[in-house]
Amino acid sequence: MQQLLQEYLRDHGYWVLLIGTFLEGETILIFAGFLASQGYFNIYGIILSAFAGSFLGDQFYFYLGRVKGPALLRFFTKLARKFRKGLRLIERYGAFVAFVSRYTYGFRILLPIILGMTNLSARRFLVLNLLSAFSWAIVFSMLGYLFGKGASLFVSDLERYEPYLLLILAALTGCMWLSHFAAHHWRRRRARARLKRMRLYLAAQVGHKASLHHKRS
Repeated sequence: MQQLLQEYLRDHGYWVLLIGTFLEGETILIFAGFLASQGYFNIYGIILSAFAGSFLGDQFYFYLGRVKGPALLRFFTKLARKFRKGLRLIERYGAFVAFVSRYTYGFRILLPIILGMTNLSARRFLVLNLLSAFSWAIVFSMLGYLFGKGASLFVSDLERYEPYLLLILAALTGCMWLSHFAAHHWRRRRARARLKRMRLYLAAQVGHKASLHHKRS
């Protein structure tokens, strides 16, 4: 069974990884890095496939925004809601957003689309996207790869415990994404609380001015 799995992954794994990283891909890339440490893949092939998928994905989203950006905002309300947040990031950090977009939770696909709607030149985006895709492919594939190599230092019969290590890696990856959700929820709660205090303050100011005006009259 394990030999069949190895053969399947060797025949189709790189294509699956390329498609996965074209769409999003951090989780699948971490797992691919771990499997490379176990001999299922070549780590350089993993990095190359992830680089190609990630780079081509963001190029596609950039030109999608350039050609169909306004239409997308009209048809997809969720995209429109995040559009202002994305614009604020671009206004604050400029073209550097093209580099960090794939590291930004919740904006991985959106930011290239928004950048395509700005006056950022296609050539500059191409260069930044190349650098970003290459660094991203190395960072996330090596996370899984080093996890596997590190486990081999403590577990002698690694092949026997491979399913358990995959579960541990899945749990760690899940915790990473849950931390993103928790941080996002906490920021939203703080923003709502701040908005509520501002409204109460403004209401108190209006009430105070109305009371003074009533006394004078």
